Amino acid sequence: MLIAKAAAQYRSQLLSPRALSLSQAAASSAFRRCYSTAPIGMSTSQIVEHVVLFKVKPDVEAAKVNDMIGKLNGLGSLPQVAHIAAGALLRARSSSLSFTHMLHCRYRSKSDLADYSAHPDHVAVVKGYVLPICEDIMAVDWIPDCFSGPIKVPAGSAIRATFLKLKESVGENEKNEVLRVNKGIKEKFPSIEQLCVGENFSPARAKGYSIGSIAVVRGVSELETLNEAKDTVEEFLDDVLAVDFAVPAEQSANL
Repeated sequence: MLIAKAAAQYRSQLLSPRALSLSQAAASSAFRRCYSTAPIGMSTSQIVEHVVLFKVKPDVEAAKVNDMIGKLNGLGSLPQVAHIAAGALLRARSSSLSFTHMLHCRYRSKSDLADYSAHPDHVAVVKGYVLPICEDIMAVDWIPDCFSGPIKVPAGSAIRATFLKLKESVGENEKNEVLRVNKGIKEKFPSIEQLCVGENFSPARAKGYSIGSIAVVRGVSELETLNEAKDTVEEFLDDVLAVDFAVPAEQSANL
C-alpha cells in the first residue's frame, strides 16, 4: 500500500500541469522512496518494460503530432534509456478505451526508469509537446520474469502490446494462471521472436490493467498471425487492450 501510494503521488506530480514546475529532485526522491522498500531483483538478463499510450485530440495539427513523436524518440539520447520507439499505432482494440500513439522504452533497472521520468529533458517534452495535444494517457511498467534477446527492438519490427485487467474477484491462483497462459503463447506462435510478460508495478496511470505483454515479430505482416491468448482465461478478465505498433525505421535523435 505504501509503495502504491508513493508511486501514485509521483505519477500525479509528474504529469499534472501544476506540478511540472515543481522541483525535479523532489519528484525523483519520492519515486525512489516508493521502490526502496521493494527488491528490484534485476540481473543482466532482465529489463524494465515501459509502455505509454496516448490519445491525441482529434483536431490537433499533424505538425504538432510529428513534433511530439520526434521529441519522444529524441529522449533515446538520455543515458538511462536502453531502447525507445514512439509513433502512431497501427491498430488498437479494447471494449472501453481508444488510443492513437505509443511509446515503448526499456531500461536496465527501476532506478533508470525513475531517473528518466524525473529528467528535465523528459519533463520538458511531456510539458511542452505531450500534454497540450493529448486528451488521455495510460502507462504500464513491468519486469519480465525471463528476458532474452536484444534489448533494442530492431527497426522495422512490429509489436503487439497487450494489457489485461483482472476481475476484482480474481485471486492469486487465477492471476498466476493468466500469467502462465500468456507466457506460453510464444510456443503457439512461432512468428514471435521475443515475448515479455509481467505484472505492472506502477498502477497510478495504468487504468486498472495489471498485466502487460510485448510480443515482437519480424514485421507488420506477421501481426496477422497472432491471436490473443485470452480464450482459456477469459473468465478471469474484465478487459483486454491490445495495440499493434511498427517500430520506426528511423528514429530522431534530436531533443
